[in-house]
Amino acid sequence: MRQHDHPADTDHTGTDTAPQRPSPATSWGMAARATLHCLTGCALGEVLGMVVGTAFAWHNAPTMALAVALAFLFGYSFTMSAVLRSGVPFRSAVKVALAADTVSIAVMELVDNGVVLLVPGAMDAHLASGLFWGTLASGFAIAFLVTTPVNRALITRGKGHAVVHGHH
Repeated sequence: MRQHDHPADTDHTGTDTAPQRPSPATSWGMAARATLHCLTGCALGEVLGMVVGTAFAWHNAPTMALAVALAFLFGYSFTMSAVLRSGVPFRSAVKVALAADTVSIAVMELVDNGVVLLVPGAMDAHLASGLFWGTLASGFAIAFLVTTPVNRALITRGKGHAVVHGHH
């Protein structure tokens, strides 16, 4: 990309009303942090759901449904707690969390659960099994790699986790 020179006395303060796009380095870093934030909530909810479903010997569908529901709950809760601490009212914090995290959590869950479903025997593995934990960890790692560019695209457009930054 070619840059142009400006005279030293040119002042552009307040003259540009167009939204500024983050630099590629900044947006990748922000995307990775947003994805890690999402992954933390998703992983806690997902693991709790899988543990509960496996402990009660539930079938795969209700176990996965609980895991996904808890992943969304934990993901939204993490965002809401940060937004609420900044003094935003509860209803507004809910709206911010939904706007900030829905796409990220949905992609994370789709990829993670897709990996778990594709690995033979993973859904039937017991909690003490290396297959259970290895598949879950692999699913989270792959989901992180897939979701980070999604979050970068959202942040670059002022959507997704970028919405939260106005409330920190």
